[in-house]
Amino acid sequence: MGFVMPNAWDAGSAIVLAEAGFAAIATTSAGIAFSLGRADHTIPAGGTAVSRFRMFERVREIAAAVDLPVNGDLEAGYGDSPEAVVETIRLAIDAGLAGANIEDHAGGRLYDEALAVERIAAARAVIDAGGTGFVLTARTDGQLLRPATPLADSIRRANRYREAGADCLYVPGVNDLETIATLVREIDGPLNVVMGLGTSSLTVAALQAAGVARISLGGSIARAALGFVRESARELMERGTMTFAGIQVPQGELNALFARHERQAG
Repeated sequence: MGFVMPNAWDAGSAIVLAEAGFAAIATTSAGIAFSLGRADHTIPAGGTAVSRFRMFERVREIAAAVDLPVNGDLEAGYGDSPEAVVETIRLAIDAGLAGANIEDHAGGRLYDEALAVERIAAARAVIDAGGTGFVLTARTDGQLLRPATPLADSIRRANRYREAGADCLYVPGVNDLETIATLVREIDGPLNVVMGLGTSSLTVAALQAAGVARISLGGSIARAALGFVRESARELMERGTMTFAGIQVPQGELNALFARHERQAG
């Protein structure tokens, strides 16, 4: 049975997700970037990426805020070389993460396949040397490109990353159950599927029935939260009302939640 791993963007969102009862959570690089007023790492013209230093400031806050395992969204490892990926994985372990994703896509293109495999193998080596049980997820982004690469290419890459030492495989951009079932069948390792990209009607139950090992949310909750802020602002500006306040978490409830976590952390 697969499990759900929603994505937090700061300590507060991590605590709220943990309180809901999830077995693990993840960070979202997109949500963290948006909370800093930055574009996600697929940078539009004129945008500025969030640096590895700034991203890890937030990652450490999230990992320290909860007792659950936290998986880090580490983009493409903050550098093209295997050595850069190794340094990022070391930082992730030191930050208290239980695992992390490494992508094979940067600058609008996939890495050369041989280099992408070498990057995963280097990450595996530093994890094994530390003996931490850190979970390495290899993400291949061919299905996010436009036009997308053939599905067979993504499957081949995922299997090569598995052979190189990835514990979990991740092929974002696939939103129909039939194709997901093909990935489960053809990829020789546990599969992560992200819900919330595009207009998919995927459900947790359907993905679990298809054999998906881990279900993440990416930046969906962060984007939904910002969508709520925008709609609230529009209501206030255009109608002068605040019906949006009806779903807020009461002040006392949030105070009690965060105070309890602070006492437990202390």
